[in-house]
Amino acid sequence: MSELITPELVTLDQDLGGTRESVIRHLAEQVVAAGRASSLEELFADAIAREQKTATGVPGGIAIPHCRSAAVTQASLAMARLTPPVDWGAKDGPADIVFFIAAPEGADQEHLQLLAKLARSLIKKDFTGALRSAPTPQAVVELVDGALGLGPAQEAPQAPATGASAADGGQASAGTPGSGAGGAAAGAAAGAAAAGGSTGAHAESTSGTGEVHGGGGTATSGDAPASASGSRPERLVAVTACPTGIAHTYMAADSLAAAAAERGIDLQVETQGSAGSTPLDPEVIRNADAVIFAVDVDVRDKGRFAGKPVISGPVKRGIDEPGVMIDEALAAAKDPNARTVSGGGGGGEERASAGGENFGGQLKRALLTGVSYMIPFVAGGGLLIALGFLLGGYELSLSNDEGVANGDILLDGTSIFSLPPDGLLAYLGAVFWKIGNISLGFLVPALAGYIAYALADRPGIAPGFTAGAVALYMDAGFLGGIAGGLLAGYVAMWVGGWKVPSWLRGLMPVVIIPLIASLIASGLLLLVLGGPIAALTLALNDWLSGLTGVAAIGLGIILGLMMGADLGGPINKVAYAFAVAGLGEGAFDNQAPWQIMAAVMAAGMVPPLGMALATVLDKSQFSMALRENGKAAWLLGAAFISEGAIPFAAADPLRVIPSTMLGGAVAGAICMAAGVTSQAPHGGIFVFFAIGNIFMFIVAILAGMVVSALVLVGLKRLTGSKKAEEPVVA
Repeated sequence: MSELITPELVTLDQDLGGTRESVIRHLAEQVVAAGRASSLEELFADAIAREQKTATGVPGGIAIPHCRSAAVTQASLAMARLTPPVDWGAKDGPADIVFFIAAPEGADQEHLQLLAKLARSLIKKDFTGALRSAPTPQAVVELVDGALGLGPAQEAPQAPATGASAADGGQASAGTPGSGAGGAAAGAAAGAAAAGGSTGAHAESTSGTGEVHGGGGTATSGDAPASASGSRPERLVAVTACPTGIAHTYMAADSLAAAAAERGIDLQVETQGSAGSTPLDPEVIRNADAVIFAVDVDVRDKGRFAGKPVISGPVKRGIDEPGVMIDEALAAAKDPNARTVSGGGGGGEERASAGGENFGGQLKRALLTGVSYMIPFVAGGGLLIALGFLLGGYELSLSNDEGVANGDILLDGTSIFSLPPDGLLAYLGAVFWKIGNISLGFLVPALAGYIAYALADRPGIAPGFTAGAVALYMDAGFLGGIAGGLLAGYVAMWVGGWKVPSWLRGLMPVVIIPLIASLIASGLLLLVLGGPIAALTLALNDWLSGLTGVAAIGLGIILGLMMGADLGGPINKVAYAFAVAGLGEGAFDNQAPWQIMAAVMAAGMVPPLGMALATVLDKSQFSMALRENGKAAWLLGAAFISEGAIPFAAADPLRVIPSTMLGGAVAGAICMAAGVTSQAPHGGIFVFFAIGNIFMFIVAILAGMVVSALVLVGLKRLTGSKKAEEPVVA
């Protein structure tokens, strides 16, 4: 096993800048300088992107920023003891102990299990106390190696029982502590397992009521004893999962297990992390009174928990407020009106429970999910239509006296072996055009179907697709699809929360929920909402089609500002989703949706291109690492990947963001003024064949790029910015 941490990766009692970004950059520089990562900017960008998803501060003055990155060549730990501490988003204040976990994209299981062990050890006060008093970097390395089981065996802390720790890649279980020495033995053994004690460590309570096994993939404290009245103890199950699956997943499991043990609750936790996952025993789930989801990502195979009262929240809440989540789950178990996991796995009901998403966040997630699943239909269909026009000419979309498009006529009675008079290219163009149109026909049903899926999981898909098809039939467009998807999703969620007899539960996700949700959502569209939404869609299309001059330029400016505001963040995504959702409404007699798409794409290409040009115009204002990142930004910008500018924005947001917004506004305004169109939702300059008026498209991008670069360089010079220190690379 290669070393995870060395003295060169440890920084003690230094002021590293006072912000998360500056601390992460310092630690990333250490990893690169040690020859464990190939690119500082790529590693830094990946770590910041992970930090933006969920703050990595945990109670006790600890922070664990972490990421997987293609730049990492060797799994590594970098540690800093900060003076003064820095705010990492924990409720109890700033952190003075920071561990940066840098894992390769394809990290092996053994490394991931060690990293998970470290995350668990950091919630133990004796371990963090030793870290705070360690006199040298070498002493820190020895402490960490001991916790990971890579150094001399560490004596198990003799603390009161706090429940078993989640074993690597498996489950954590906290039973009712045994009386006297039994509970203490269980807690001590659990602590030893979590701290990296020898594999197969075993402690048995003197009373025989509980035992703890460590290192075998599962930690369990055995069956909790019956209460004095003879009734069985309360039983809970939980699932913890975070986007990276390295640290928070396991820390939340241990925190919940400890809180359950303190309350005498039988709790078993399934950790769905990178170190692997051992599913909970179906019998354990059946016997559970309620379930806790402390997750930032979807729970795998959620249908196993169907019908169980559920409490859900972010994984960080499982670390910060484990006792509150346990108490809420116990209350839900006794509440006949508590939210439950739906028969098909549910999606929305558990997210909306106490501590979960608010309504606005749920709505935003559902809409963005629908758009993200819709994009492949738009991308494939739009590009195929563009290729069809390239090969067969624009007359493919024109209709004859019978109202049939020429593209359909070319396919009528012809084949590759019996070509029409216009020849092979025209025939292939018609084939591409027809397939593209069929693909775009799924746009609204897919949008509605996956909006409903985001709210109600699998039971919402069929009602959502049906409502989307009805919206299409009613000419309600993407607005009708959004309304239908939301209706179907919320109705499916509502029906999925019904209390039904056990014999009926199996029919709920495949028969009852789709039937009722389809009837209500599609019925409302057909009978009540479809007509008004269709009229609104027609009015919107007429308004967009009539945009000329100042109005069109104004829309381009707004879209450009949004695309440059947060470089792939929520504001950027709203503008992009607006463009993509309307793309299917575009036609040669209504090109406004195509123009909006072109403006959004051009504006989104400007930020990385502007940053790349700025590094050329004035190298002295940028570190060597940023200049290297600027070289990659040329390609990223050309491909419409706005995130290529994130390293620059992370290093200097107050100057970079205004420059990207102004550059995007210029590009969007020029595109709208010149009537540039795009039938492709992505691809940048590489989908040139799908761009109408390609010359002005390029002019708009170049103009925005120059403005962005000049503004950035000007702001840096005006405010006296100095070049960042060069990282030392071994």
